[in-house]
Amino acid sequence: MTTGGHDPNQNPEDGKQFPPQDPYGQQGTPPPGSYPPPAGPPQGGSYPPPGGYPPPPQSGNYPPPGGYPPPPQGGSYPPPGGNYPPPGGYPPPPGGGNFPPPPANDYGAGFGGPQLSVGAALSYGWERFKNNALTWIGITVVAGLISFGINLLFGGFDFSTDGSTSVSALSIIGGLVSIVVSILIQAAYVRGALHEVDGNKPAFGSFFQFSNIGAVILASILVGFAVAIGIVLLIIPGIVIAFLTYFTLQFVIDQDQDPVTAIKSSASVISKNVGPLLLLALAAIGINLVGALLCGLGLLVTGPVTLIAGTYAYRVITGRFVAAL
Repeated sequence: MTTGGHDPNQNPEDGKQFPPQDPYGQQGTPPPGSYPPPAGPPQGGSYPPPGGYPPPPQSGNYPPPGGYPPPPQGGSYPPPGGNYPPPGGYPPPPGGGNFPPPPANDYGAGFGGPQLSVGAALSYGWERFKNNALTWIGITVVAGLISFGINLLFGGFDFSTDGSTSVSALSIIGGLVSIVVSILIQAAYVRGALHEVDGNKPAFGSFFQFSNIGAVILASILVGFAVAIGIVLLIIPGIVIAFLTYFTLQFVIDQDQDPVTAIKSSASVISKNVGPLLLLALAAIGINLVGALLCGLGLLVTGPVTLIAGTYAYRVITGRFVAAL
């Protein structure tokens, strides 16, 4: 029975009563094992796709696999950044790479400096002689003719029939002149060898391009006296002195040292390099002995070769060598 107003449980069309809207029974509690119906979808019914990810873009333009952007049109990639050297890890040579060609044989100059050894010295001496052989043979022949002419002019020593030796004033003068000429010839050889080590082919006049003639003569005389005294003292001291003073003329001519200083300089540098220089000296003696056996003609080759080899060794141990080949 209603008293006014509209009953929510009554159908307005037929007046029938509906049961109260209590889905869980009259007490308002669900029966055991019952759950309320799931809540309806939100207004509009739009759920995100499974997994909670946003939907793909409508165009479907995904990046290529690997996460890299697509290449530019035409597939032309720009060169990598940074100035990388060419293959091999070495930068290109400066100045366009216009370097002079390497020498045919630098005798160790490209590996920490020239080598002080018998092989390197004799090889160097032979190469330099071979490239200027006619000049060296010519100066040797001229030197021999000059020495022979002086001895013939002054007569040398007069040997009498009884075995005694008579000494005249002319023979004394001739002996002194012969000594001086021999010293100057030896100095000329040294000057020519220094030219060769400097990379210059000496002409005939180049052998006599030294001005300190007095120092050359005095240094040679002092060395000669010292060696003679050493020979008298059981020979071996003379050999040692001759070995230690071998570079005396090189120091006088090349570095313009006075005779005493040159002798000291020679003894100093040789005593610090005894091993290789002694082997070189023995090799030079053996080579010249072989040259002398060939009627002395072999000395035209072996003499200059061993002299240039010795001068090469002098420049190496004094730090004044320049690779010229």
